[in-house]
Amino acid sequence: QVQLVESGGGLVQAGGSLRLSCAASGSIFSIYNMGWYRQAPGKQRELVAAITSVGSTKYADSVKGRFTISRDNAKNTVYLQMNSLKPEDTAVYYCNAKKVFSAPTDSGSWGQGTQVTVSS
Repeated sequence: QVQLVESGGGLVQAGGSLRLSCAASGSIFSIYNMGWYRQAPGKQRELVAAITSVGSTKYADSVKGRFTISRDNAKNTVYLQMNSLKPEDTAVYYCNAKKVFSAPTDSGSWGQGTQVTVSS
C-alpha cells in the first residue's frame, strides 16, 4: 500500500499562487494514477485534477486554465501548481493514489490533506 504525504498549503491572497506536493512511498509510484481532491467546509470532496501513470491529465471545469497537475516518477511525487487563486478555492486538498487497473470500487490511498486558504 502506498503512503502519501502532502505539503505546500497555506494562506495566499486572491490572484496568488501555490504549489502543492504529494510524496509517495511504500510502493512503485509509476503504476499509480494520481489525483488531487479538495473538500471545503460543508461540501463534498471533489476531484480537482488527475494524472494517469502515463501522464494523461484531466481537470475540473472550475480550475481549467489555472491549475496544472504534473508528476515526477523519479522523485515519487505529484504536484499541483495553482495560479490565479480565488477565495472559492479555499479547501483542504487531498492527494489520492489508485493502482492502474484497480477495481472501480477501490478508493485507493489518501494523504492527510493540506489546507489552502485564499483571502479576498
